[in-house]
Amino acid sequence: QVQLVESGGGLVQAGGSLRLSCAASGRTFNSYTMGWFRQTPGKEREFVAGICGTGRSTYYADSVKDRFTISRDNAKNTLYLQMNSLKPEDAATYYCAADKPSFPGCTYPRRQREYDYWGQGTQVTVSS
Repeated sequence: QVQLVESGGGLVQAGGSLRLSCAASGRTFNSYTMGWFRQTPGKEREFVAGICGTGRSTYYADSVKDRFTISRDNAKNTLYLQMNSLKPEDAATYYCAADKPSFPGCTYPRRQREYDYWGQGTQVTVSS
């Protein structure tokens, strides 16, 4: 059982930056692939970024490449999302998620159904 708690959301002007954090419980955090998703009312939850257990491999949705950076500090059981050059279309509730892989190595999951644990979300608002 893994508990995830996001923080760091808020209101930012277009072009600005925010850093989201996700604090995780558990003793095996470094074995989980972690991801960030976002969702706006009436739309499907959208994959944003993922990071494999060791933190050595990251991957992103095309819409946020070169603007967002996902990272993790396994010693602190914490996941981060640095968001730069924010656009109004980035406004959403952001969720962190954990995937305990069924197979060795990283499978680079991008679908909501592939993740096992979810945080409660943190709201990001971007003004134009």
